[in-house]
Amino acid sequence: MPPMKVDPDPRLPYQHPMPKETLPDIVIPRAIPSDERIWVPQGENVWFRPLCLNRSQGYWMNLLRVRRSGVLSRHRHPQAVHGFVLKGRWYYLEHDWVAEEGGYVFEPPGETHTLVVPDDVEEMITYFQVNGIMVYVDAYGEPLGFEDVFTKIDMCRDHYAKVGLGADYVDQFIR
Repeated sequence: MPPMKVDPDPRLPYQHPMPKETLPDIVIPRAIPSDERIWVPQGENVWFRPLCLNRSQGYWMNLLRVRRSGVLSRHRHPQAVHGFVLKGRWYYLEHDWVAEEGGYVFEPPGETHTLVVPDDVEEMITYFQVNGIMVYVDAYGEPLGFEDVFTKIDMCRDHYAKVGLGADYVDQFIR
């Protein structure tokens, strides 16, 4: 491989226009919001905060916040999921590891797992990137429901309209 050229002035910004089809960046200075209205209710004492809802590629990134202990859900993903624990801890009944604050989790495609928040955890917040669909199942794998980027967008639109932010508040997260 030929040696890389030396940039004569690395502090100079790129000097050409960006492609006109390029979508705008998403920059969220306070990913964990102080405005409670930004958290979208998902269940009793369970909320999510959208960060990126990518309808063209079928994935979403959000913060999941749980303020209750016990079983949250049993589900499977046909594509990979990435998680990073920001606060608290959680585990899956099907594994012997615990996802703790500062820890990263990779969930392989096809795995079914039951998310549990331990009794002594007052609040859990985890960043998740979910690719594709999330299928909720019973203990024997029978489907109970699903979520995808489109159901997430609908949940956000409904919630933001109800709390006075406006249904279009979610548009800033959609790509």
